[in-house]
Amino acid sequence: MKTALAPREPSLERLANPALRYLLATRPAFLTVTLAGCLLGFATAVAGGAAFGWERALATLVLALLAHAGINALNDYCDHLNGTDARNMQRIYPYTGGSRFIQNGVLTPRQVLGLAVALFAVTIAGGLWLLSVAGAGLLWIGLAGLVIGWGYSAPPLQLNSRGLGELFVVIGMLLIVAGADMVQRGAFDPLPWLAGAPYALLAANILYINQFPDRAADRASGKLHWVARLQPAAATWGYGLILLLAALALLGGILLGVLPRAAAGAFVAWIPAMQAWRQLRRFAVTPEQLAPAIRRTLLAAHALPLLLAATLLLSGDIL
Repeated sequence: MKTALAPREPSLERLANPALRYLLATRPAFLTVTLAGCLLGFATAVAGGAAFGWERALATLVLALLAHAGINALNDYCDHLNGTDARNMQRIYPYTGGSRFIQNGVLTPRQVLGLAVALFAVTIAGGLWLLSVAGAGLLWIGLAGLVIGWGYSAPPLQLNSRGLGELFVVIGMLLIVAGADMVQRGAFDPLPWLAGAPYALLAANILYINQFPDRAADRASGKLHWVARLQPAAATWGYGLILLLAALALLGGILLGVLPRAAAGAFVAWIPAMQAWRQLRRFAVTPEQLAPAIRRTLLAAHALPLLLAATLLLSGDIL
C-alpha cells in the first residue's frame, strides 16, 4: 500500500544514488541527540579526572551513531510489518511516520532489514575492540543497549507497543552517557548516570510528542503506547510529567552536590520545552499542527546535555 508523498519525502527519482539511499534511510539528521549524549558522557569523565583519549572518543561516537542508525532502520522495518507507517495519514514528515523509504518504494523491506542487521553487526564488532580499552564493564552497557534497541520495535519484546517505550528510551539514553564516560574513565561512576538523567528524560519526550501525529495509525496497528491508550487531552499531561521528572533530576543533582551550582543554567532548556508543552495541549486533537512543538522538543533535548557538558568542563580543573 502506497500513500501520497509529502513534498520532501524520499522517492526513487530524488535518490538515484544507491549509497545515498542507504545513508538517508538511517535518518542521519536525527542522530544528533545521541551525539549530544556522548559529549555529555565525555564531559562527566573529564570532570571526574579521566584523561581524555581522542581515539577512544571517536570510536565511541561512531559506534553510538551506528547503533542508533540501526535502531532507526529496524524500527522502519517493524513498522512496515505491522502496517503502521502505511496507515499513517497524519504524519509530519520528517519528524513522524518513519523514513518512508519502504512505503515510497525507495528500498525494499528486505533491504531495510539488511541495513539494520549490518549496522548492528558493525557496532558489535567495534564494541569488542572498545572492550579491550575500557574494560569488561562496558560489555553490560553494550548488551543492554542492543537488547533495548532491538526490543523497542521487534518481537517478541515490542517495548513501545506495550507502553514501555519512554521508560526504555530513558534507560537507553542513560546508557549512552554512561558508556561514553566509561570508555574514557575505565570504570563505573555515579556522575554520568545522575548528569544523564535529565537529558534522558527530555530525549524521551521526543518520542512522546511524536506519537501524537502517529496516534491513529498506531492504534489501528496495535501499537498501544500511552498516547494511543489515553485520550489526546489527557495524554498531553504525560509530556508535562516527563518535564517535571527531568527538572527534579537536574535539581536533585545540584542539591546533592553531584553537579555544580552553575548547572542550574541548564534550566534554560525548559523554555522551549514548556513552549512545546503549551502547543501540545492546544493542538493535541489536531496533531498536524505540532511541527513547531516537535522542533522545540528537539531543541530542549539537545540544549540540556550540551549546556551540562559545558558547565562540567568549565567548573573543573581542565582550563
